[in-house]
Amino acid sequence: MKVLFTKTAIVLLGVGAALSSCSKHQQSEKTGMAYNDKTNGGYERFRQTHPSPGPGLIPIEGGTFVVGGSADQDVTYDYNNVKRRVTIPSFYMDETEVANQDWLDYLHWINITYPQDRELYYNAIPDTLVWRKPLSYNEPYVDNYLRHPAFQDYPVVGVTWDQAQDYCQWRTDRTNENILRERGNLVAWKDMGGTGKGKNAAPAPTNKEPFNTDVYLNGQIRGAGVDGKKMLPDLSPNAKAAVGANGKGGGKAVRPVRLEDGILKQGYRLPSEAEWEYAALALIGNTQFENIDDNKVYPWNGLGVRSSKKATRGLILANFKRGQGDNAGVGGYLNDKADITAPVRQYPPNDFGLYNMAGNVNEWVQDTYRQTSFEEFDDFNPFRGNEFTNKRLADPTKGLYAKDKYGKPIKDPSKSNKKMKYSELIALQQAQANGTDPNAAPATAAPAGTAPGATTAASAIPGQKNDLAGKPYNADYRGYNDTVNTALYGKTTLVNDHSKVYKGGSWNDMAFWLNPATRRFMNEDDASAEVGFRCAMTLVGAPEIHPEGKPHYSVKKAKPYKATR
Repeated sequence: MKVLFTKTAIVLLGVGAALSSCSKHQQSEKTGMAYNDKTNGGYERFRQTHPSPGPGLIPIEGGTFVVGGSADQDVTYDYNNVKRRVTIPSFYMDETEVANQDWLDYLHWINITYPQDRELYYNAIPDTLVWRKPLSYNEPYVDNYLRHPAFQDYPVVGVTWDQAQDYCQWRTDRTNENILRERGNLVAWKDMGGTGKGKNAAPAPTNKEPFNTDVYLNGQIRGAGVDGKKMLPDLSPNAKAAVGANGKGGGKAVRPVRLEDGILKQGYRLPSEAEWEYAALALIGNTQFENIDDNKVYPWNGLGVRSSKKATRGLILANFKRGQGDNAGVGGYLNDKADITAPVRQYPPNDFGLYNMAGNVNEWVQDTYRQTSFEEFDDFNPFRGNEFTNKRLADPTKGLYAKDKYGKPIKDPSKSNKKMKYSELIALQQAQANGTDPNAAPATAAPAGTAPGATTAASAIPGQKNDLAGKPYNADYRGYNDTVNTALYGKTTLVNDHSKVYKGGSWNDMAFWLNPATRRFMNEDDASAEVGFRCAMTLVGAPEIHPEGKPHYSVKKAKPYKATR
């Protein structure tokens, strides 16, 4: 059973229709005041609905499952995926891995937006040297894999976890910017830069910084050449009238889009490890009336790796290494039709409609690695790696965000686990702006946002030599230089806050790693020819994706209030 798009994930209509679908204004259930009426204060209410997923995403209906449950063996003796029942909220996930063409779009945007910033462009380029091996002739891939059109629909590799994070932020901003320009809430693409023609052409923008979703939602992207022709009406009595056609006041008061409007997409991000495993296993195709009739070892049914369907019988269902020295099969009848990676849609999707959740490339997830994560994390929406931050205010009295040179809000480590008093917030923001943060951690303390269980011993710092069991060693993060690896456990560790999880198996892995429960880790600034990624997005609102044909309690509407004399 392949899960398709849901009726409840509806594309939002225009805000005018969303404000009111009938002639009468809706009323507040608690005060009786009419919504969307500028004469009584302009309280606004918008139609409640599921937002549609962002481009490239499909909905994944959440539920309970046993994380680590599909693992039938532990050949590496890591003991790092103890079985545990958890609940995953519904979310969205990329149908495919991020491809080379997607990354070239990203590089092109950087090049045209910051043509003089070679450092930014260089830092965004994947490490194509991951193909280079001392005893393999892979040099053609170094030069061609990322940029040659023959590989444009192949998964991008050589991308670090940090680079994937930057791509997710870029994708969020470009998606939301495109929505606003297509709707007319920002100046249309064709009219940007004052290049439009005729009397209605937009002037050159006063704000030349690239669009950022957080900054826009804070009201800091406004002005001539920025505001679109179809700004939303501002019903607030405090709103200032827009400039009319005569160049003077008297126009309608307008405002930018707000989060409450339900127009902008939630941010793209890497999926959590639990989300990724749940989506890969796709037990939705094996479930009837809350009963799972057959478990899985792979993202498909059965214990084998070959198709049982008549038209494709015997074909291998994923791109992986069948055996030592066998990456493709025998010439004349290649078993998986690939030697290295394959196009991101080459193999059958799983029951959620996701392609290549086993094989092709391993995929980064959001979690920081710990061997005991499965035993320790919460049973609802489990995740390890939170680093809570607050957006720094440039002007606390006006609520304006401080921005870096790329127009992004500057974020500081969170100092409190609850909402501060306003006086405390202002004092903290002013101290941070002056560089005299009274709550700053001492230099010897663990870095802000340190994941639970992390070590901060000096011996974990690369390049620092110590004596252990009478032998010198260099405890670098990857372990390449350690001379006494067998003695390190319990005294120092190669796992730290920069160790991030990747899952799924790759074109160069054996079938064991195709199991969704298997997990490995790599340093966040390392890259591999065998690791790529896909994005996810939080789904807001009701979790049920397919309510059709299922029993429900009806949701009653509130009765309208009538004032009596």
